[in-house]
Amino acid sequence: MKVHHLNCGTMRAPGAPLVCHVLLIETANGLVLADSGYGLDDVADPARRVGPSRYFTRPVLDAEETAARQVEALGFRREEVRHIVLTHFDADHIGGLSDFPWAEVHLTADEALGAVHSPSRRERLRYRSAQWQHGPKLVEHRPDGEKWRGFAAARELDAIAPGIVLLALPGHTRGHAAVAVDTGQRWLLHTGDAFYHHGTLDGRSRVPAALRGMEALIAYDGKQVRDNHARLAELHRRADPDLLVVNAHDPALLERARATA
Repeated sequence: MKVHHLNCGTMRAPGAPLVCHVLLIETANGLVLADSGYGLDDVADPARRVGPSRYFTRPVLDAEETAARQVEALGFRREEVRHIVLTHFDADHIGGLSDFPWAEVHLTADEALGAVHSPSRRERLRYRSAQWQHGPKLVEHRPDGEKWRGFAAARELDAIAPGIVLLALPGHTRGHAAVAVDTGQRWLLHTGDAFYHHGTLDGRSRVPAALRGMEALIAYDGKQVRDNHARLAELHRRADPDLLVVNAHDPALLERARATA
């Protein structure tokens, strides 16, 4: 499967420029997005759809950065995007859903519960229901299949395409997940917001204080976040030659992925 690495949302958070790293995957059954970044409707109405968080993350909200426009710029039609696999339901990950209203949206059942079906008071404040008022078709998964590289809770999404795996990685949100993609030459592990900065993995680079603070502030379960950090750092230390680990917001990891695609 060929994978395109898109930035679907530059953000200018204090002390830490960020991106929204979205995967566009070419499969035999059509196109698949892993996350969707900000969308055209977010650009048109940021107050209603993105909310107060935009004053901290300071997204650029450029229509040309949306997945919709980038899919078209690559020579595809938007209608070819048949599935969107989400790491979680935060605004900067689902804003583009309304640009692909026909696509099936895959997520963990726990994330659907916390964001849509039965959110806590804190979760109601966190998520932006305006972003799913178009009524997307949610396909809920319980990642409880075979282990994947030490991750106990994994589910291969065969209905989309062989080689796309949803991995439960809660902590940042109630049902946060990672998405693994078999590109043929190696596995690509998109960890969403399980960590923000490559320094969390390599232990050498300094993680900006603003990112450490933001990560702790919005974590659904701080202990799970720290456990995920330890697990992913160990995976990084193993340096498996057939695995590339990326996340949603680190510009350096996005450029590394593009350089080795």
